[in-house]
Amino acid sequence: MREQKSAGIVLFRNASNKNEFLLLNYPQGHWDFVKGKVEQGEIPHETALRETKEETGISDIEFVDGFEESVEYDFRFKNEDIHKKVIFFLAKTNEKKISLSHEHNDFVWLEYDDALKKTTFRNAKNVLSKANEFLLNAV
Repeated sequence: MREQKSAGIVLFRNASNKNEFLLLNYPQGHWDFVKGKVEQGEIPHETALRETKEETGISDIEFVDGFEESVEYDFRFKNEDIHKKVIFFLAKTNEKKISLSHEHNDFVWLEYDDALKKTTFRNAKNVLSKANEFLLNAV
């Protein structure tokens, strides 16, 4: 089984004193966060920044210190079993406008409860819950 490492961001913005989280619609049909493979020579934070810029056009990103969650899962791609580990960071932006890349079908900014319902996979729901909890306790 091949190992793969990715990094991503649970990106949020404050709108009318409420946090809204960004979800992307992947071609496979699921809703998830910005993420991508860590390239050679990159640290996960750099990957997360690069992927956010590539997938959304957003470069105004401020990492929230102290939040890091990872998920691991297995999938099959081109007759190969792959074990993937994704490290997620929490970051804030003031940008609302998205320039969606060809890698995604759609995007949405949603408040926590709606974002939790929209997020497809249980592990992503867990990351979102932990991110929201972290923000509530950081006040």
